[in-house]
Amino acid sequence: MTNVVIIGGGPGGYEAALVAAQLGGSVTLIERRGLGGSAVLTDVVPSKTLIATAEVMSTMRGAYELGVRLGERSDLAHAFHVDLAAVNDRVLRLAAAQSVDIDQRLRAEGVRLIDGTGRLDGTEHVVAVTGEGEERLGADIILVATGTTPRELPQARPDGERILNWTQLYNLRELPQRLIVVGSGVTGAEFASAYNALGADVVLVSSRHQVLPGEDDEAARVVQHVFERSGMTIVSKSRAEAAEVVGDEVVVKLADGRSVTGSHVLMAVGSVPNTQGIGLAEAGVALNDRGYVTVDRVSRTTARGVYAAGDCTGVFALASVAAMQGRIAMWHSLGDAVGPLDLRTVCANVFTAPEIATVGVTQAEVDCGVVNALAVMLPLHTNARAKMRGISDGFVKVFCLPTTGIVIGGVVVAPIASELIESLSMAVRAKLTVDQLAQSFTVYPSLSGSIAEAARRLHTHSAGQGSQVF
Repeated sequence: MTNVVIIGGGPGGYEAALVAAQLGGSVTLIERRGLGGSAVLTDVVPSKTLIATAEVMSTMRGAYELGVRLGERSDLAHAFHVDLAAVNDRVLRLAAAQSVDIDQRLRAEGVRLIDGTGRLDGTEHVVAVTGEGEERLGADIILVATGTTPRELPQARPDGERILNWTQLYNLRELPQRLIVVGSGVTGAEFASAYNALGADVVLVSSRHQVLPGEDDEAARVVQHVFERSGMTIVSKSRAEAAEVVGDEVVVKLADGRSVTGSHVLMAVGSVPNTQGIGLAEAGVALNDRGYVTVDRVSRTTARGVYAAGDCTGVFALASVAAMQGRIAMWHSLGDAVGPLDLRTVCANVFTAPEIATVGVTQAEVDCGVVNALAVMLPLHTNARAKMRGISDGFVKVFCLPTTGIVIGGVVVAPIASELIESLSMAVRAKLTVDQLAQSFTVYPSLSGSIAEAARRLHTHSAGQGSQVF
């Protein structure tokens, strides 16, 4: 029997454990904070649960336009308020319940769980475990899935009360009077969007000219416009250097000499991999210049029999990618059929309001000539279902190859973009053409109808009768 030792119980670790057990391995998983890792306990599950409440508040703010009234009150949104203590209690309760479910599933599959910390002990395929006691585990296969930790600025260390990282937000019992969010990447933008919808006065400090600099530029422009229209203050091209608690306030100092004052500040300035002090270099595992584990497309590291998965690899900070990396590692190491990780088929979502979902090639790649593609973008305000629901912001964009018309990417900006992107994701994965996508039935009226419409508009251009990009 093959001995598999997994360090880290996040999506990369626990999904790998399930596959390894299914394939007959003797599996041990080491986790020190609880099954599910950051994705379940402090990141994806908690943040999206919070965002679910924010979405309800956003819906109520738009209810008046749809003709909804409450008694003598003209504005439904003002009839309600957010009890942040109740919201965060629910967030943490759901996260804990999800962790318990994963724990029970792993035990049911015969996986041995150890509450502790694992460290590679030299090049002899031994993992030293420190927990309630100490143990040395011999392993045929080792998977490192240790995740990341929120990055900290030297002069803005989180104190858990006024200066917070995203793992500490759920300790708040009252809505911040004025929340300063430092960082306009995915994490910063999502929390800024959520707290703005919950009713907090939000200031978003961005070092770039526009929020979400890593996303489709047109999509990010829509989100920024919605943020500003909703009353959020965006301080662009400004880099935060320090944060200091002064009485009941926090003062954030900017590099240009200005300062921003609020009741709380969320530091969303990226993350660092948990790869130090666990014996990786000594075991022959190479790290890149940022400290991430170097892996190939089947999750192998530079050390024989040692694999890595998840955020600690720096490949793509998504729970779905971490889980796939973990599965691929076990399929490959245990001799099952496996294909290498294909990032061109990964679909991702930013849970702002509206959401941004993407798959495949990007507009930036097309614009700089890396990819030769045609594109059509349809604004959602022309969609019948969008009109019925009062949706005025957003669009659908589809990319295809010239001549063949094969779909190679797409962008959806909409309230439920995370659900709408699936058809484009399937098209990219299966290498469908725009004609095949266009000829599939969609419900009328529906937001997904705009995807089929975009594909129809690409028909003549992808057939070689033109190369116009809309």
